[in-house]
Amino acid sequence: MNIESKRFVIRKSLIGKNAIITVNFKNGKVAKYSHDKVYEVMKDKLESMNCFIKYKSYTASNNIPLVAREICE
Repeated sequence: MNIESKRFVIRKSLIGKNAIITVNFKNGKVAKYSHDKVYEVMKDKLESMNCFIKYKSYTASNNIPLVAREICE
């Protein structure tokens, strides 16, 4: 499953679906990442974040989170 987005996103509904997400940030940067691989790296942090608990998703509109950058293309 390939998804295009304008922001970095991790969603509970995409876990285990082998989604590859391509992000086109508003500053012109482009990043591509495996949703499942990034989720595994960020899992502990995400599970304790209010936004992830309440909305079942985490987004970042300007950049890839530092912890996930080495996984992204």
